[in-house]
Amino acid sequence: MSFEIKTARTDTDILACYPVMAQLRPHLTPEDFLAQVKRQAADLGFQLVYLAEQGEVLAVAGIRIGEWLAGGKYLEIEDLVTSENARSGGHGGRLFDRIVEMAKTEGCAEIRLVSNVTRYDAHRFYLNKRMKIQAHYFSMSLA
Repeated sequence: MSFEIKTARTDTDILACYPVMAQLRPHLTPEDFLAQVKRQAADLGFQLVYLAEQGEVLAVAGIRIGEWLAGGKYLEIEDLVTSENARSGGHGGRLFDRIVEMAKTEGCAEIRLVSNVTRYDAHRFYLNKRMKIQAHYFSMSLA
């Protein structure tokens, strides 16, 4: 089993991640996905990282480094998804572990993420990765 974990830097790499990310974010078209990833990268330091095996993208994560007065520097995982046909193969776990190493290299004090309250399988995964539930996330639609 030979896999690689890379950062999507080219349009080709970003679009190769789209079929997997679309399983989590089906409202995005490939064109919208490409434009948004590029905009978030330019404006917010967003990075799209992915795990591929024999050239096939199996897991994708959107990450960014941030800093808050309350807790200092952190790495936020905005999205983390493994392809439906590759789940339970350890790919998401390997990608998560690499992200942890990236956070350490960047001098982050912690890793954070927000997960919808109904995503029980994802919660189980995060708890198994030794993450803790530490806060409530509030939102208000302005539409």
